[in-house]
This record gives sequence, structure tokens and C-alpha cells, in this order.
Amino acid sequence: MSTTREAVLSALDAVPVRMADTGGEITAAKLVQGLSVSQGAVAFAIEVDPRQAAAMEPVRAAAEAAVRALPGVSRVSAVLTAHSDAPARRSSQPQPSQPVPPSLRAGPGDKPLRAPSPAPSGGRIPGVRHIVAVASGKGGVGKSTVAANLALALKSQGARVGVLDADVYGPSQPRMLGVTGRPESDAEKMILPLHGHGLTVMSMGFMIEEGQSVVWRGPMLISALTQMLHQVRWGTLDYLVVDLPPGTGDVQLTLSQKAAVSGAVVVSTPQDIALLDARKALDMFRKTGTPVLGLIENMSTYICPNCAHEAHIFGHGGARDEAARLGLPFLGELPLDLDTRMLSDSGAPIVASRPGSDQARRFLEIAARLVEAPQLAGG
Repeated sequence: MSTTREAVLSALDAVPVRMADTGGEITAAKLVQGLSVSQGAVAFAIEVDPRQAAAMEPVRAAAEAAVRALPGVSRVSAVLTAHSDAPARRSSQPQPSQPVPPSLRAGPGDKPLRAPSPAPSGGRIPGVRHIVAVASGKGGVGKSTVAANLALALKSQGARVGVLDADVYGPSQPRMLGVTGRPESDAEKMILPLHGHGLTVMSMGFMIEEGQSVVWRGPMLISALTQMLHQVRWGTLDYLVVDLPPGTGDVQLTLSQKAAVSGAVVVSTPQDIALLDARKALDMFRKTGTPVLGLIENMSTYICPNCAHEAHIFGHGGARDEAARLGLPFLGELPLDLDTRMLSDSGAPIVASRPGSDQARRFLEIAARLVEAPQLAGG
């Protein structure tokens, strides 16, 4: 029998905390955020003043132990997170004025962004040779489908491959790869990833029910991504393919700061509106000092299965032209294909289920071009 949200809150009520501006229990102090209880898996964050983070680690450990002791609890994830205005919200004492945030304006002379603190082990994950990010400027361009099939194409070449679904708010790799279950942890409290189609897989989708939302502030998201990078037992991998969410936000910046990324692949459709956002993604990687391994044009064309007529629904050649303009490798074109979509929805990506198809061949060719990149060939 699984535990309830009320039982978890009651257990947390018994965890004492003493801070400069509050006292009593962590729930009474309103420090617990993002509590999720689902089929024995419990996850929550303890939001604290950044200056008290070190002092609050014993409280986090005690809270995690208290919840783990509840009947029906199979897994607990408790993280510390900080919010810049937390002291002002919780304290009744007058607060000094907050510093003005830096200008958000950007120009050609901007220097690459740097991490506020060094990543663990220089950002390298033990046993992982290369981290390859798959990104897009906007949603709906097929980035996750490309990430899953690209990982399988790399595996078909004999590589050991993992997939990290870094889209915390909208994870899709569990469905696309047909992987279900909940990760366990080992004696060293390292998360044990799941496996599907010969890939090692980790996703926030394993921690929540399908359709359940993740309502987190940025610091909580950053903490979760850092855990999935550095507290997962990835094993020995030639490539860890990271499926990024669309846009240029917290996840992208955190990955560049906390992981030694070998390079990024940018996926776009040929249409102008998609290319506008793809340029923003490319600019983000320039600012973070992340090499761009190449561009992929998805939904490049559509061939009618009945009459074989070819139509360019979203235009054609836009990503190729953009790559040429920027002097970046163009990795290939992928047509809009019904089988690819249906197989992805069923958890059997086309590279795994129909390796002899034309669409699978295209992914294999893209993977072959990708591994020739200097950033991947030499490490």
C-alpha cells in the first residue's frame, strides 16, 4: 500500500529546523516545495536561504530519512534549493534593498557565460566519453524523435549509448523508447537508470505519473538536472545523448555549466519561424562556449504514400542554407514521415523497429556524419 501526501507531511512535521528567521518544523516554516507523492515515490525540495545551505544539509538528510521510514515508500528524492527572495518572504525583520539585476541586453561582443561554481569533477561524468546535446529553438520540430533515433543509430554502429531526458517539464523519452518503471538507488545512494532498446535511460518521466505536471521554480529544476547528470550510475558510455527542452533557459545553461558537453546538435524545420528560434539556440551555444556539431533539417519534405508526390509543406533547405551561412556542418534532412511518428508514439523508434527503412537509413547517415566531428573523433 502506497503512502499518502498527508502521511508524508506528518513525517516532515517531526523534523525540527532552526534558522535565523524561523524555527519549529520545516513544513510550518513553509520550506517544503514541490511535494510529489505517487505510487510509493516521494520527491520534494527544501527551499532555503543560499547562505544557510550548508547548515541545512543535516535537515535535508533527516527529512529524507523520516519519509523513507514510512510504510509504502519505495523511493525518496529530497533536494535543497535556494530562491533569492526567500529571506524577504519569510522574515518579519526589515530587509536591505536587493541589488539591481544585471542588464539582459546582449550584443556581439558578449563573452561566453561562465558557471557561478565549478561543476563536479570539471563537469565530467565518470565513464561517459562524450555528452551530445540535442536542442531546438522552439517546440514541435521533432527534436525528441531525432534524439531517440540518433541515439539508436549511434548504438547500431557499436557504440555504448545513454539518453538523458532533460526536458523536466515535458519528458517524452519514456514513451518514445517504451521504457517504464521507477529507478532504484544503490548502497551509495546513486540512482540506477533504466534500459530500453539497448540504451541506458534516465528521465523525470520515470518519477511522475504520465500527465502529472512538474510545478517547479528554476532552482528546483537546476537541482534535479544536476542530480540526473552526476548522481546517476551511467556506467561506461561512448555517448550520452541529452534531449534538451526547447528554448534557451535554465536547463540549457545548467547543462553547459555542470557538464563537460562535447557539442550540440540543433534541430529545425525549414520554415522561417522555426529558423528564427534555431538561430537563438545557436547564439546561446556560442555564448556558453558549447561547440555546435551540426544542424538537422526535420520535416524537410513530405512524400505521399499513395502517389509518391513530393511536397515541401514547411519549405525546404532552410536549415542547410543556415548551416552554410554560419559555416557549420549540415548533418542531413529528414522527411515528414507517418511511420516515424506512429512508431515513436508506440515506444518502438523506427531505427530499432525498422532498421532497413529509408527513414532509418537517414538517421544512420546522420549518425555517421556526427561521429566524424573533431570534438567526437578525438576523445
